[in-house]
Amino acid sequence: MRETIWTLSIIFAILLIVSIVFKIIITKIQPGKDFSTIQLRVKTWWGMFVIFSFATLFNTIVSLLAIMILCFFALREYFSMMKTRKSDRRIFLWSYLMIPLQFYWIYIGWYGMFIVFIPVYVFLFLPLPRIIGKGTVGFLRSVSFTHWGLMLMVFGLSHLAYFPVATPEFGANLVLYLIILTQINDVTQYLISLYLGKRKVAPTANPYITWEGFIGALLVTTLISYFIYPLLTPLDVTFGIASGILISVAGYFGSLTISVLKRDLLIGNKEAMERLKDRYLNRIDSLTYTAPVFFHVIRYFFDFM
Repeated sequence: MRETIWTLSIIFAILLIVSIVFKIIITKIQPGKDFSTIQLRVKTWWGMFVIFSFATLFNTIVSLLAIMILCFFALREYFSMMKTRKSDRRIFLWSYLMIPLQFYWIYIGWYGMFIVFIPVYVFLFLPLPRIIGKGTVGFLRSVSFTHWGLMLMVFGLSHLAYFPVATPEFGANLVLYLIILTQINDVTQYLISLYLGKRKVAPTANPYITWEGFIGALLVTTLISYFIYPLLTPLDVTFGIASGILISVAGYFGSLTISVLKRDLLIGNKEAMERLKDRYLNRIDSLTYTAPVFFHVIRYFFDFM
């Protein structure tokens, strides 16, 4: 717990310093320059800091509730990108009802149901509310879109809540470790791509991600993981380094996947695209991949999970 408090205190101090620095730069040094993107990132980092402080400092129930609320808002923002029909409302309602059920399996520690509930049972039965009395128009699009949202925003993120259940001794610190590395990877990738990047990885999916940013973030994240793994995890040095590589690569694919989804769903809707820039969906896209990947790798190789 001491390591967790110290780590959160350092994150708080860094966020405070960054907020003050950008305030000074924006108002006095470079008042005419556009720092809106970085401002929005700092604003949402504060919100995420509060959520994950609850998730790591308090007991399991508080942690579950904090992450469940995060899943709800992420899924709502995801649904807001879709051009919906009246016939889609019922399936969206049932999707929201799946969130507390998923977290109930976590609460009672039923790993088997937790791991198959959304990928198997929800996949098989969620289409029924859309079928009954609603016809076939747009069926495949609405059902597949809905299940993608549940898989990413609920199933993927809910792994964060299972860490403290799977290993009460190390779970909270493993969550904090994962979040720190994921956010460092995102920030480093963004800044290097913005200021030094030249070769774009997938310009049609995300015009901001470059090979320079990807490689730079991979190196920085791996280096940071090497220094902080002894403080927050029971991992050995091999997995301390490997986890940095794993989280960086998984985070890249998560960010890229959500970017593709947004551009596919919001083609021609620039107003909606701009509106989503300051939402949490843009900050937790990497976590939808890093959380399940990191969880299952650690569970496979270590007995304490």
